[in-house]
Amino acid sequence: MKKRRLLWGLLYAGVFILVFVLSVIVKMTWNPLGDKYSADWDESVGTAYRDLSYGPGEANKFDLYVPADKSRETYALAVYLHPGGFTQGDKSGDAEMLQWLCSKGYVAAGINYTLLSEEHPDANIYTQSVEIRESIPFVMEEAEKLGYKLDRMAVAGGSAGFTLAMLYGYRDGPSSPLPVELVFGAVGPSCFYPEDWDCFGFDQHPEAAAVMFSAMSGKPVTPEMFGTEGYEEVIRDISAVSWIGGDSAPTVCAYGALDKMQPFPASKRLAAALEEHGVPHEYIVFEHSGHGLQNDNRQYARYMEKIEEYLETYLPVE
Repeated sequence: MKKRRLLWGLLYAGVFILVFVLSVIVKMTWNPLGDKYSADWDESVGTAYRDLSYGPGEANKFDLYVPADKSRETYALAVYLHPGGFTQGDKSGDAEMLQWLCSKGYVAAGINYTLLSEEHPDANIYTQSVEIRESIPFVMEEAEKLGYKLDRMAVAGGSAGFTLAMLYGYRDGPSSPLPVELVFGAVGPSCFYPEDWDCFGFDQHPEAAAVMFSAMSGKPVTPEMFGTEGYEEVIRDISAVSWIGGDSAPTVCAYGALDKMQPFPASKRLAAALEEHGVPHEYIVFEHSGHGLQNDNRQYARYMEKIEEYLETYLPVE
């Protein structure tokens, strides 16, 4: 019986990883708004410094985009974290977003993190979130060396990257060396309750959920733990919803109602927590779209407009 449960878990884990990899392909090849949210990148806009180190690991690298205008006393940092199901992806895939943020006057950073793989079987969402947390002082130091003193920040990302962004913003924000003024992103898992993960059948197969959530958290999870305070404690470090409070950063988030790659029901918990604690937010649902948000162009336009609006409101370029 135990062997059968393990096989079920590994099967679902394999499917989960596969569909998240496919999500990266969708994200990198589809852009419904054309060039509206991109920059004609050259030295008149800014300069990119790539593969700067923030730690001893091979993946501990970041790209830093600094604006051409060096006249301001201080600058805001905009971090954007890449997607890939915690197993794939690279900061280079978000160059267009980082260039756009830089063109608006922000110092922008794309940060890599150690991916779960055969080479790194102990990597998980928690260890990845710790790497992101530890990277920020290095980003600040490098920016200052280049003449850009940072005094506040936004953290954002897509899919897996948005999960890590939410963890930094909500969990690590209170101790961040830079005040986190804004969180934004799309289609990132915000919590881990089997009943929400019906897209993978976890609501019917708690054994599979236990295997997957063990891998995600780096802590042992058993089916018997679900619904208990013990499970809440085990999963808290990777469950962004658990860290939302009255002082959490304003948030813009987007989710596809037909998403089969991450649990749409979990996004409702995110929206409810933001609402309960009075956090300014925009929760944008793409009613006809899955993980790629590809079937609701008007909603995509609204999502990007809200990002721009919240940047101007909560992280103005001064």
